[in-house]
Amino acid sequence: MKKRIIMYPISLVFVFSIALMDNVWADQPTQLDEVIVEGQLNKAREGIAPSLGASEYNFNQDAIVTQSQGKNAGFNEVILRAPGVAEDSFGQLHIRGEHANLQYRINNVLIPEGISGFGQTFDTRFIDSVSLITGSLPAQYGFHTAGIVDIHTKSGIINNGGAVSMYGGSYATLSPSFLYGGSDAKNGVNYFATGSYLRDNCGIENPTRSERPIHDQTQQGKSFVYLSKVIDDTSRITLMVNAYYGNFQIPDIGRAHITNLSQLPTFTLGSATFFDPSKLNERQTEQNYFAILSYQKTIGNFNFQLSAFSQYNDVLFKPDINGDLIINGVAGRVLDRNISNGIELDSSYVINDQHTLRGGFLVINNNATNNNTSWIFPGTGAGASLTQTGTIPYDINDNHGKEGVLYGVYLQDEWKVIKPLTINFGGRFDQSYQYLNENQFSPRANAIWDVYKDTDSRFLIHAGYARYFTPPPIELAQKLNPYIYNNTTNALEVPLNSPAKAERSNYYDAGITYDFSKVFKIGLDGYYKTAQNQLDSGQFGAAIIQTPFNYSQGKVYGTELTTNWKIRAFSASANVAYSRARGKHIDSEQFDFGLAELSYISKRWIYLDHDQTITASAGVSYKFSYNGCDTIPYVDFLYGSGLRKTRFDGVPNGAHVSSHYPINIGIEHTFKLTSEQKLKLRFDVVNLLDQVYALRSGTGVGVGAPQYGRRRSYYGGLEYIF
Repeated sequence: MKKRIIMYPISLVFVFSIALMDNVWADQPTQLDEVIVEGQLNKAREGIAPSLGASEYNFNQDAIVTQSQGKNAGFNEVILRAPGVAEDSFGQLHIRGEHANLQYRINNVLIPEGISGFGQTFDTRFIDSVSLITGSLPAQYGFHTAGIVDIHTKSGIINNGGAVSMYGGSYATLSPSFLYGGSDAKNGVNYFATGSYLRDNCGIENPTRSERPIHDQTQQGKSFVYLSKVIDDTSRITLMVNAYYGNFQIPDIGRAHITNLSQLPTFTLGSATFFDPSKLNERQTEQNYFAILSYQKTIGNFNFQLSAFSQYNDVLFKPDINGDLIINGVAGRVLDRNISNGIELDSSYVINDQHTLRGGFLVINNNATNNNTSWIFPGTGAGASLTQTGTIPYDINDNHGKEGVLYGVYLQDEWKVIKPLTINFGGRFDQSYQYLNENQFSPRANAIWDVYKDTDSRFLIHAGYARYFTPPPIELAQKLNPYIYNNTTNALEVPLNSPAKAERSNYYDAGITYDFSKVFKIGLDGYYKTAQNQLDSGQFGAAIIQTPFNYSQGKVYGTELTTNWKIRAFSASANVAYSRARGKHIDSEQFDFGLAELSYISKRWIYLDHDQTITASAGVSYKFSYNGCDTIPYVDFLYGSGLRKTRFDGVPNGAHVSSHYPINIGIEHTFKLTSEQKLKLRFDVVNLLDQVYALRSGTGVGVGAPQYGRRRSYYGGLEYIF
């Protein structure tokens, strides 16, 4: 197994060697029209792996600028404007009733999944456009299939020049950034880089209704570099490198927000029996670094892209040992680390006017380690019967690691049956060697009917079926000894730890889109999913790290309506989605749950904790232009009917938190200084009406703590473009 760790970094050299053989660094440079060649190569790359019948929602630069805080917002804020995307705490996104299960791709290359936390790895500033692809996906998309977040980066050819900016405001927010891009037409090279820093006093959602959170500072740094070398008009090599580091304080609950201090569950540390919860000093740090090297080539009707990637990711939770011991009876230091290496090939071959064949493979090697040190007291019993029997704490180490490998291969045919009808059918085979040895063949089929199409309007119907195979993320799975905490104050009520299993599901999707001229577009989509071993995740313990578990059965279904208007300088969009997600009988990671909770769910269907019945968003903007200067005011809002919580009578996920609908406004003005220099001013108000709303109540299956949305806040920025 150890040989695999070495194998995939070598694959970076393999891709690089192919490029060398194609005369990348030739002494006689090829004279090319950069824009034309890059455009042709980009078009060819998109033809290798199109969405082909899946539901796709796109966000270009105009859409990003006219959302709350624009490119200064976190990357998750962009995706929240797509239909069916529910907002959760720690920057989590739930698409179509799924918990995470997202696949991120940059320029059509998969990014290995990182350890979940609350950092936003990607900087919105390097994005040229982004698409969310959902529904019955073509065969090239495997493993994580709730949604494909497809990012296309900026490049030095189009974004020639640079910019420096400063953005800040409420919660002592300060965020300087820069970007710079350029190209060398003689050598066919273009480059683009961004960097940013963020510091504010509301890094994680406030656990109380108060305007100012306690102990909630964050510092984050992000950088991204894109390098591309055009070899000739049929090939290029690309390198992308991304780095992220985040440091977070875990916010505290002030004494004023605890109704009865005497009822706080406390343990005795020496002679101390009380610790002020507003004085806790817990922290968490996150790191995520990845590199992608890709080689793209066109040979007649054959196109392919071969990529190698490598990622390092870790999350470290540092407890307040004394405070956590007195309040919880346990203090845990957690370090989760994962190193991923892999290689991916996607290709297409145009056989004739009716058939285009596509195929490829993906191999990912993961090396995950989980190092846990817990300080606990001696005790007896568990759950409601837990009793502390000693006041002197001691530590227990529970360290484990696992190397796992994922393999996937696919083949599909895009068949243009008759002029308005296209059928894309095929399948993929996936193999998972992790805590369990699992595999599946997954057929896929989509039909697209162009009912009507002319220069200004189009009516499209699509329908499809997909079989999915989703292994649990190895870097989050817990392979601990369930008996290690016996006779301590961290004793498990259910000492059972069946390993998390791969989810296997059948997914059906159908919808229509209608473009009424170039002004108005409407889409309606419906989906239905049945699953065996439905995957979910929860936060168990103080560390903000999600742990996967399975429901033996799952059902998810819903509908989405989306609209877009574009009339000259006026733009507007609105969407609304209905969703239901349920599960029955938890059959893995049982040690994380109470006995009564497991017993109830074993016999009854319950709503999943991330189920939100109604999700909606809308936005309006107008662009005023005069003498080369642009002014863009905007208004947008998000609506959620509320995620799940425990019902008053104890039914798990039997109720939901109150609905929320924060309204955001802002304006951006661009001054033209010279033909190449501009100055941009921006002002944003988040949660204009200062609505107080909860994202989480702190109750429900796998819900760790309450979280509230950000209160009314003001931000401004200045950007110099050259």
